[in-house]
Parts: sequence; C-alpha cells; structure tokens
Amino acid sequence: MPNPTPIPKLIRAHVLISGRVQGVGYRYATVDTASQLGLTGWVRNLPDSRVEAVFEGAREVVEDMVRWCHGGPPAAVVQNIVVDYEEPEGLRGFEVRR
Repeated sequence: MPNPTPIPKLIRAHVLISGRVQGVGYRYATVDTASQLGLTGWVRNLPDSRVEAVFEGAREVVEDMVRWCHGGPPAAVVQNIVVDYEEPEGLRGFEVRR
C-alpha cells in the first residue's frame, strides 16, 4: 500500500543577516519563531555586527523562516540577507550560540 504523504525532504539554510540586527532581540525572536515552526538549528551574533543562523527542516518551513528573517523582530532593520543551502546535519533543538 503506497504511503499517500511523502516524507518532506529536509533542507538546511545557512543565513547571514546584516543591518541593525544586534541589540534588538533578533536572536531571541529567531529562537521563538523557529521553535514554533518546529525547525532545528542555531543563531548567534558575529563580531562584524551581523547575525548568523542555521535552520534545518522541511523545505517549505525553512523557506518561511528565511522570509521571516528579511523582517525580523519589530526593532530590527534588516539590510541584506545571504542564504546558502547545505547538507542537513540532523541538528536537535534550536539554540542561541555564543
């Protein structure tokens, strides 16, 4: 008997966000949003004032999260986003990295 719902292909997006994205709650809003969507991965501030994040999950959900990153939380001013798609590592949970 064929399975009517195919298992969604997991993808991994490695995202670099620049603009006014540090000190505005970007990382914690990212954790909340990604966790609500059921994604795994991590987010951290970089020394050059960008935010770096990795999202793993079903393609549609990861793409929703990347779209969210273009706006971020209300106090953020996102100027640019660079997204690279990589092989998923099978991360568990979603965390802020230092």
